[in-house]
Amino acid sequence: HGINNEGILEEWATDGGDRKDVFFYQADDEHYIPRAILVDLEPRVVNSILSSSHAALYNPENIFVSKDGGGAGNNWAMGYSAGEKHYEEIMEMVDREAEGSDSLEGFMLMHSIAGGTGSGLGSFLLERLNDKFPKKLIQTYSVFPNNTADVVVQPYNSLLAMKRLANHADSVVVVDNAALTRIVADRLHGVEDAAASFTQANQLVATVMAASTQTLRYPGYMNNDLVGIIASLIPTPRCHFLTTSFTPFTSESMDKAKSTRKTTVLDVMRRLLQPKNRMVSTSPSKTSCYISILNIIQGDVDPTDVHQSLLRIRERQMANFIPWGPASIQVAITRKSPYVTTSHRVSGLMLANHTSMASLCKRALDQYDRLRKRNAFLEQYKREKPFAGGFEEFDDSRAVVEELMREYLACENADYISYADTAEQA
Repeated sequence: HGINNEGILEEWATDGGDRKDVFFYQADDEHYIPRAILVDLEPRVVNSILSSSHAALYNPENIFVSKDGGGAGNNWAMGYSAGEKHYEEIMEMVDREAEGSDSLEGFMLMHSIAGGTGSGLGSFLLERLNDKFPKKLIQTYSVFPNNTADVVVQPYNSLLAMKRLANHADSVVVVDNAALTRIVADRLHGVEDAAASFTQANQLVATVMAASTQTLRYPGYMNNDLVGIIASLIPTPRCHFLTTSFTPFTSESMDKAKSTRKTTVLDVMRRLLQPKNRMVSTSPSKTSCYISILNIIQGDVDPTDVHQSLLRIRERQMANFIPWGPASIQVAITRKSPYVTTSHRVSGLMLANHTSMASLCKRALDQYDRLRKRNAFLEQYKREKPFAGGFEEFDDSRAVVEELMREYLACENADYISYADTAEQA
């Protein structure tokens, strides 16, 4: 975007043709301020931002850190209760930003679902945003945990958050830690230094997020708003968990990436379909298939090449689609940012809705069941208000995630259209 760390538009970035007002607004002195609210229950991460080179970029009125400063103790219920306690302060920031928008289309929420703040406070905000702005879209970028638990109660937190993601979000872009770790190790020459690997994983997520909003910032004749993107990917409301792939992994910020020598449109589109470039670790079955695919292709692209590439992919049957919907890859061609120099001609992001997301639900359910069977670590939840009357919230969340898994599996059948009627009768 050509905006520097202090919010000043660089002189060489005045005619890039992008819409800076999508994610920034201008202050009285003409410098740019991000439309962002930073919320945390403990100060460590926010302080690291405020002591970084980007400290002057954010609006200090849009930063909320709990005065208690103790965090949520990796406990969903504690994070949720903190949301109720600090509701007025946080919503006042949201209202101020919403009212300052000329044409508010929706909200983007970035959070993790394994710990306490991202899952608990994130769940609370999802519910309240949905209640307060029922006609606005909510898209989340949700970090799903590794198979090996860093937090012992991670299965509880994840399941409780997944219920809210299923019921209150319009679109969930799944950012899977297990897949990120694999890509950093394999594709980006992951280094032994844990901090450097962590930085690379963050850069990878930032690259995907930037690419997924590219058509909003560099609008064309299609997919230039959030509704258009979501509508083309999510034919039925509940199956809204999206996987991503990106190629090539080469840029200034990822200088250790393995080089991708050729970037024709066909090469990029073919690589996007390869499992190793997928940023969600699922276990596809033989019947797993795509519900929808949107490829956002950036760079020097001829529409004729896109058409021929789509024909080639269809001829070779590289992607299996659901039997009850259109078996086609949608493509949005967008300009590459003139502010970022890259060595490749074409890059691509795939946003896909795939039935193998059922395996992610199954993984969450299995991990939850193993803990719940032993009634392990329930005391710390019982102390919080959401569980004061018992553990119905756990049972309800489990039922929602199991139903989500069943619906994704049902999508693989030709008679899915009648699934809702069948589910209601059951």
